[in-house]
Amino acid sequence: MFKSLILRILAVSFFVFGCSSALAQDKANYAYLGLEPEIVTNYISDSAQKLGYVRVSVELMIHDVNQLEIAEHHMPLLRSTAIEIFGQQPAEKVKSLTGREDIRRAILKALQEHMQQETGGEVIKNVIFTKYLYQGA
Repeated sequence: MFKSLILRILAVSFFVFGCSSALAQDKANYAYLGLEPEIVTNYISDSAQKLGYVRVSVELMIHDVNQLEIAEHHMPLLRSTAIEIFGQQPAEKVKSLTGREDIRRAILKALQEHMQQETGGEVIKNVIFTKYLYQGA
C-alpha cells in the first residue's frame, strides 16, 4: 500500500510539472532577429598610434513574434545604436569578459529605450552576442 501511494504521488507530480512546463513553452512566443551584416567598428584603444576594432554578430530576442516586423522596420536605428555604443568603449572593456557583459547590457538598455520611444512598447527582450572578435593594442 505504501509503495502504491508513493507511485501515485510521483505520477501526479510528473503530470503537474510536465503540464506547467508545457504551459510555459506555450506562453513564450519569442522571435530572434540578427543585426545583419555583422557589426565591425573601431573602439578607443590605449595607444594613439594603433586603432582597435571589434567584429560582433548580434542577435536580438524579440518579446513576441508579432513584433518582429516592427523591429525589422527599425533596423537602421537598432544597428546605429549598437555601433555607436561599441565605438565609445575603451579597450579594457572590449577585451574583458565583464566589460563585454557591460557593453551587452548598455546596448540592451539603449535599444529598449529607443523602441519604447518609437513604438510605445517594449519590443526587445534581450541582446545576444553570437560572435565577438577584437583586435588592437
